Amino acid sequence: MWWGIAVEAPDPLALATFYSALLGWPVVGEDNDSLILAAPEGRIYFVLQPAAGYERPTWPPQPASQRPMMHLDFQVGDLEAAVDEAVSLGARLVPEQPNRTVRVLLDPAGHPFCLSAND
Repeated sequence: MWWGIAVEAPDPLALATFYSALLGWPVVGEDNDSLILAAPEGRIYFVLQPAAGYERPTWPPQPASQRPMMHLDFQVGDLEAAVDEAVSLGARLVPEQPNRTVRVLLDPAGHPFCLSAND
């Protein structure tokens, strides 16, 4: 059974605070400086763990730079309002966008994530 995902960050508390506010998922635990968020249903977990020597991924990917190993996708009802909210929480909208129904942003640690219109 799939439990959740763990993401490395230079400051797990800051990233947990960001994603908790963005998703509305509470912090439900802490283990060895890692923070654990839980979906409201309590069956999917999102762990933010410390990483020494963390290097921000480059978006879009560039040769000889840290590539994003994966990214998160979220469906939203109002794309522009969701982008505005994410930016107000500390995300950064990247200049290069794939199409009109998806927005790529970077979280405070530099991980790319996508907001997709729920059309």
